[in-house]
Amino acid sequence: MVKRITEGFWSAVARLILRNRILILIAIVGTTIFLGTQWKNMRFSNTEASVLPDDHPETLQYNEFVSIFGQEDNAIVVAVQDSALFTPTFFNRWNKLSKQFQAIPEVSSVVSTQNLQELVKDTTTSQFTLKPLFKNPPKTQKEVDRIKTHLFEQMPFYQNLLFNKETGTVRSVIYLDKEILNTNVRNEFILSDLENLVTNFENETGMDIKVSGMPYIKTWNSKIIIDEIGNFILAALLVTSIIFFFFFRSFRATFISMFVVVIGVMWAFGILGLLKYEITILTALIPPLIIVIGIPNCIFLINKYQQEVKKHGNQAKSLQRVISKIGNATLMTNVTTALGFATFIILDSDLLKEFGIVASINIISIFLLSLMIIPIIYSFMAIPQEKHLKHLNKKWIDKFVGWMEKVVRHHRIAVYFTAVAVLVVSIIGIYQIEITGSRIEDLPKEANFFKDIRFFEQEFKGVMPVEVVVDTKKKNGVLKLANLRRMDKIANEIEEIPELSTPVSVVNLAKYSKQAFYNGIPKYYQLPTSQENTFILDMAKNSSGNANLLESFVDSTGQVARMTTFMRDVKTPRMEEIEQDLLQSIAKIFPSERFNVYITGKAILFLKGTKYLIKNLLISLALAIGLISIFMAYLFRSFRMILISLVPNLLPLVITAGLMGYLGIPIKPSTILIFSIAFGISVDDTIHFLAKYRQELVANKWQIKKSVYNALRETGVSMFYTSIVLFFGFSVFIISSFGGTQAMGGLVSATLLFAMLANLILLPSLLLSLERNIANKKTLKKPQIRVLPLPDDENEQA
Repeated sequence: MVKRITEGFWSAVARLILRNRILILIAIVGTTIFLGTQWKNMRFSNTEASVLPDDHPETLQYNEFVSIFGQEDNAIVVAVQDSALFTPTFFNRWNKLSKQFQAIPEVSSVVSTQNLQELVKDTTTSQFTLKPLFKNPPKTQKEVDRIKTHLFEQMPFYQNLLFNKETGTVRSVIYLDKEILNTNVRNEFILSDLENLVTNFENETGMDIKVSGMPYIKTWNSKIIIDEIGNFILAALLVTSIIFFFFFRSFRATFISMFVVVIGVMWAFGILGLLKYEITILTALIPPLIIVIGIPNCIFLINKYQQEVKKHGNQAKSLQRVISKIGNATLMTNVTTALGFATFIILDSDLLKEFGIVASINIISIFLLSLMIIPIIYSFMAIPQEKHLKHLNKKWIDKFVGWMEKVVRHHRIAVYFTAVAVLVVSIIGIYQIEITGSRIEDLPKEANFFKDIRFFEQEFKGVMPVEVVVDTKKKNGVLKLANLRRMDKIANEIEEIPELSTPVSVVNLAKYSKQAFYNGIPKYYQLPTSQENTFILDMAKNSSGNANLLESFVDSTGQVARMTTFMRDVKTPRMEEIEQDLLQSIAKIFPSERFNVYITGKAILFLKGTKYLIKNLLISLALAIGLISIFMAYLFRSFRMILISLVPNLLPLVITAGLMGYLGIPIKPSTILIFSIAFGISVDDTIHFLAKYRQELVANKWQIKKSVYNALRETGVSMFYTSIVLFFGFSVFIISSFGGTQAMGGLVSATLLFAMLANLILLPSLLLSLERNIANKKTLKKPQIRVLPLPDDENEQA
């Protein structure tokens, strides 16, 4: 009954499509125009991808910090390491650059040698005041040397903030208006105004300016993503069209396939705009993915059409059979592929959820487009001639299929030994995999902004902010000497960690106040004693300039303070160690019943996000396997058959994981993503083969060997074609500048290649060895069979 309903449904679909060709084409054109109008809603992401959910404790803590002190990642740093800087001409030019930055509306403030303020004691008014490092631009070398000596020797407050005394590196800090941080205005400022000013300075002085900071990194990230979308689409179209033409040797078939996938890409952009999703590093991959996944649909449909024409020469009958015979099979394979992506929807990460929604919708869309457009276009064209069908008789393909049949027929034991050996070796490799991640690990290594990140890590220990927030639970509790000493102990703990920079906090300001009280003598840059604290504090309270400095470190009530440090790029395990060491020190120094102290900042959010993402992606992979297993159960109604079908699809995942261990590729969000994607795609070959095998069993009255060999011969060519297209299609992502995208392209390609071999050699071998236990009329009675004809199915008996 199910078989009759299924066949009747697809026959009706075939009639519907072929009898309403003009209306369907009009509908496709109308939909394409409508989705084209949605392109205006597309926007590239200017914010960091949200990984942790909004209600996650770490997110809540970070939001609390931002509500008190504002976003901490609004600083851009520029630096020069050149002894020639401290000459009158170049030093004044450097200060002029700071003035130019300050004059730009997008910049809220600049801290540099040009406007550097020194804290001094005014004995007449009994208060601290701020006076500039110098009033007039220095004209002589002696004046510059005096400024340099005073800065490096007399102002320890600014050490590691504006200069590195050991190397002579000097930097300026540009604070952007926080209102523009997540807008396109930020990108325009950085790519236009900032770049022009830096380039002009370099051209005039011959010095090399290093630029970094989180806004700068985010902007260049976005720019590279935008640039790579076009490259991916063109590369995917070029590679798949060349391979398609090589297989079919037909310009007509190639152009039709390219037309289908180009419409699919237009729909993909339109759906992104319709849903108002931002284009991120993941959603940017969807258009080329649609090309790579859509071409196999075209191969199945065109190959079947040409086979039918070659068999009986009746065009109308061939087109009708293409839809009725291939519709069910391609629908099932596209559904399993979509399921692999759709599992990301259950995750709390907005980044992955949007990727899963758009990818799964577009996979089903490209299936519908190919199912309708290809038969309709061919219906308006002349029937294929003999020259268009020559590819069906390629000798090298026959030799390849013959080799596979020979291996399955005579060398099954060797196949099993090889599979077990590869499995063991892969498991050993898996134990060598590290679960890690890095904030900048996947960034383009050759990009100038990446090299500048490394420079700032070496000179100032990084640009990724880490915040220690101290809530004293009492108004003005921060300014109590006992609490300042507690914070100083934490600062000392931080300084002992080589991956963290010297922290900046109200403690530094208190030390600077004591130095100023003692007329700027550097040895007094330390916390005041109990006796000194009273009158130094009174003097500080009377000082409006000092109060302005205090705003950066303490909230308006004096209850909450921040300690800001910067972290080098370190792996996730080391980040966890650093966090745990700090938390242990905090627990000892700040009793939890009297203080609320926590660590936050973008670097910490990245750490928590990486762990959270890896955990959820593992859940996603398990869900993908479970859903596809249920789907296979629906198709074949045999638990043993499900187990047999999973073996050739799970083995490639294990092999890929083993390769990652041997090649030193860590498990991280960008690499674990490939397993769900690859599993959803590779299982398509299994469905094709088993569907044809079941069909052959029914047609050949349960003769197992004959059915396996017939299925292998019938499906081998199409499975080989599609696997090669997918292999080279995903390989185009290797051209990406991003390490994560490169890894995804290479690992998915490798996994699909292993899956093809497993489905063409291991799966038939397993069926021949084990099917006697399950291939009988009881398990194959007609109500339970789901017959999925294949594109190269020439057996009409079923």
